[in-house]
Amino acid sequence: MSAVQQFQRSLSELPDTVSTVTTPEEFPDALESAIDQPAVGAELPFESVSLEGANVTLDPSPDQLREAETGVSGSRLGIASLGTVAIESLPGGDEFVSLYPSTHVAVVFESDIRTDLKSGFEWLDEEFEDGNRSFILATGPSATGDMGALVQGVHGPERVHVIIIQDDE
Repeated sequence: MSAVQQFQRSLSELPDTVSTVTTPEEFPDALESAIDQPAVGAELPFESVSLEGANVTLDPSPDQLREAETGVSGSRLGIASLGTVAIESLPGGDEFVSLYPSTHVAVVFESDIRTDLKSGFEWLDEEFEDGNRSFILATGPSATGDMGALVQGVHGPERVHVIIIQDDE
């Protein structure tokens, strides 16, 4: 099983989490079908896909974050065995747009998906050495059992949609 297939399998086992595999050319359509309006986002950390032309507000105000149904952010790390994505805390607001709206759409390239936590930590170690030191590891919707029954969406999104971009061959 490939890392992408394992990642999709792990995502499918999480509640309220779906994934889509698409090409860079088909990304705008995949994004459009994944978001509910109003949508906010942070610039994606990729060269071949962006939020340019999408109906997504970049650099949202606090009010726009509160009102947003969907937040879109990029991830340069997916962990296949867990269905986890790493969201870097950047000045563009990646962390905020991944946590405040009801739905988080994470965008990751298939070449950025590592098979397991060990290889994910090796990637993080390299990032830390390069001075990039603030990441959130997110696995599905937020959930807490602190007050009894398990409740989703208390301190983060209620739903997650991961768009996996195929690498150009």
